[in-house]
This record gives sequence, C-alpha cells and structure tokens, in this order.
Amino acid sequence: MSQLAQQLGEIKGRFDAALSRAADDAALEALRVAFFGRIGEITLLRRSIGKLPPAERPTAGKIINDTVASMEEQLSAVQAKLESAQFASELGKDIDVTFPSTEPAMGSIHPIRRLTEIISGYFERHGFAVVLGPEVEPDYYNFDALNIPAGHPAREGFDSFWLTDTLLLRPHTSPMQIRTMQQHQPPIAVIVPGKCYRRDAVDARHSYMFHQVEGLLVAHGIHFGHLKAMLTGMCSELFGPESSIRFRPSYFPFTEPSAEVDARCPLCKGRGGSCRMCGGSGWIELGGSGMVHPNVLREMKYDPEVVSGWAFGFGIERMALRRYDVDDIRRFFENDPAFLRQLR
Repeated sequence: MSQLAQQLGEIKGRFDAALSRAADDAALEALRVAFFGRIGEITLLRRSIGKLPPAERPTAGKIINDTVASMEEQLSAVQAKLESAQFASELGKDIDVTFPSTEPAMGSIHPIRRLTEIISGYFERHGFAVVLGPEVEPDYYNFDALNIPAGHPAREGFDSFWLTDTLLLRPHTSPMQIRTMQQHQPPIAVIVPGKCYRRDAVDARHSYMFHQVEGLLVAHGIHFGHLKAMLTGMCSELFGPESSIRFRPSYFPFTEPSAEVDARCPLCKGRGGSCRMCGGSGWIELGGSGMVHPNVLREMKYDPEVVSGWAFGFGIERMALRRYDVDDIRRFFENDPAFLRQLR
C-alpha cells in the first residue's frame, strides 16, 4: 500500500507541475489525456490494483478515487479561469461596451385589466367602493336570493358549471350584491369586478370564462334616471363623448324594470347587414341593468317602500371590443404579443 501511495504522490506532483504550465485549451486537453486517458498514468495505476492482495484493493481504490477527484477539480478550475480570461480578451477586441444597448422590450398591463381599472376609477370618483368576491358560490347567492326561480334555465347543467349539488362557478358577479346587502345597511354603493363562468360556445362575442363588472346602489329615493346617468357617463368615459349607446327594455328576475345596454358595433360601425360580430343589428350587448327587484330587497330585510336601488352587470370583454375596435373577443385571450403591443 505504501508503494501505491508513493506512486500516486509522484503522479500528483507531475500533474500539478504540468497544470501550472498549461496556458490554453490545447495544453489542458493534452494534460487530461496524459493522466486520465485510455493509457494515461491514472488509468495504468488503476489497472495495477488487481495485483494487490484482495483485502487491500478496496482501500487502494478509494485512495486513487479521492486523489483523482481532487485533480479533476483543479483541472476544472484552471479551465474556467482560462475561459474567463479568453472571454475578457475577446470582449475587449470585438465589442464596444460603451455602445448604447438595444432598449429592452417592456410589457404592459393587459387591456382587460386596464379597462377594469378605468371603470373602477370612474365609480370610485362617484363614491362607490370596489369589492371582490369568491368565484365558487352556493346556489343561494347565485339564484335563490336573486329571485331566480327553481325552473330557470340558468340553473341547468347546460348553462352553468356545477361543482356539487349546491356549489357552482359563479355565472355572474351578482352574488356580491347579496353578500354586501347582508353585511351593510343602506346607503350602499359598490362595484364588483371579477371572473365569471358559463357554458357558452366560444365565438367572436362569447367565452366560457369572461370578466364582468357588477354595480349596485341602494338608498332612499333612487330611480332609473340615476342608473341611466351613471352608465351613460361611464360609456362616455370609455368610448368618448360622441359614443352611441342605447337602453333596450328587457327582463331579468332580479331587476324590475330591466334594460339591456348596447353599444355601436366596432366592426361594422353600426351599419349591420351581414356583420358576423353583431349579427346584423349594428349593436353589441354590453350587459343588463335595472332597478333592484322588491323581492331581492325583502330577502335582505330591506323595506322596498323605504329604499330602492339599481344594479347592472356588464361584460368587460364586450366593452373592450367597443373601446379598442377589436372584432373578436378571443383576441384578448390568445396573448399575441403583436396584438397586445397595439393596445399598449
């Protein structure tokens, strides 16, 4: 064993000396072959282990392996040092480090998020609070408390995403109307932005996941004129003072009277005809609105003879179509960098 240790020490000494003289990659490669190659000094020494007594072989192998590991670390360290020096040398020759660099491409807020912030800012300036709610809700908050009867189509599995017999992904942000009225007494003024889910076929105007903003105002003496003024002001801020919107009579179980709010189609500019986006009507639906139904107020222990309120629910993607003159709702989900850069 002492003879093996002596041989290993001599090999290590020659390796250290050769390594200190290595000045480039070629010298390092020659050194590696001379000591670790197929007929290198370390390889030949390992082959000699077979000549030792069986009891000494494991110890001899460990001694050689430990020494080889140290030698390889030295080799790697010198190689890294040479590569660093070579890179620094080439950098100084071929690259002007004082030359102005290319400006990095910066991201931006997604147009749906930006539009949500603009809408929230508009209502906050008018005294509304922004509240958020869960995306999974019991059927009580989604339907029962909103005066939606048991046989309504929205309760069916082909329209909503049910998780259990009583829990579903919210199809609208209206549950937060109920949660807010349960926790506070009038006056109440809130908006609720957030994601919603419905079993809609994906096309230019529909998606199974979309963003909605809900609004609720409950106080003494509230009437439909207040609702129309607030929504008209919001649309003017979003689409410009000359924007065209209309209120169309409609029906919702949780509001009475009710109205759909439409905006001029951004694709056909209101001409209609064969437009695939608006179906030829010249208008796209932004969402529903109306006066809070007395049954909803009574459910919350409010007296509809004393207080009244209005509510609305608008699709943010629908408003984004109109604001940015985009012809397909799917563009907002495809995350095409070129498309998003145009809307920065």
